[in-house]
Order: sequence, then structure tokens, then C-alpha cells
Amino acid sequence: MISLNALVMFVILPMLGLSVVITFIRLLLGPTVADRVIALDLLTVIGVGIIAAYSIGTNEAAFMDIAVLLAVLGFLATIAFAYYIERRTR
Repeated sequence: MISLNALVMFVILPMLGLSVVITFIRLLLGPTVADRVIALDLLTVIGVGIIAAYSIGTNEAAFMDIAVLLAVLGFLATIAFAYYIERRTR
């Protein structure tokens, strides 16, 4: 039987790391500003996932506060970028 800590450290975190690489490529190659904003938002969400998975894997609950703070910051940044894109198209 595989433990939750081993599953997080050897399966989930490498998958999230691979998704960071793929999303970063999308960020660099995105033809429009909207594509890049979505990639940045996705990087924030993946970062929250990495922090949460690491917190579960190490049994350290203090990292969850950081994950929530990063999620709120990412949400506010997405709202600001959406406002910028809307104002730019008018």
C-alpha cells in the first residue's frame, strides 16, 4: 500500500512540475496578451497546487495559509489584467 506522502512526493509534485513547464511555454509563445494573462493565471493556480501538495506531503499546515494568500493575489491580478485588456480594446 502506497502512503499519501509518497504519492504526493513521487507522483503529484512531478506532474505539477511538468504542467509548470508546459504552461510557461504557453506563456512565452502566446500570440495575444489574453493568452499570456491566462497562462499567468494558470501558473498561479499550479503554484497554489504545488504549495498545497507539499503541505500535505510534509504534514505542515502552515503552508496552506501561503497557498490561500497566493490564490487571492492571483485572483486580484487576473481581475486587474482583465480590466487592462478591456480598457485597451475601447
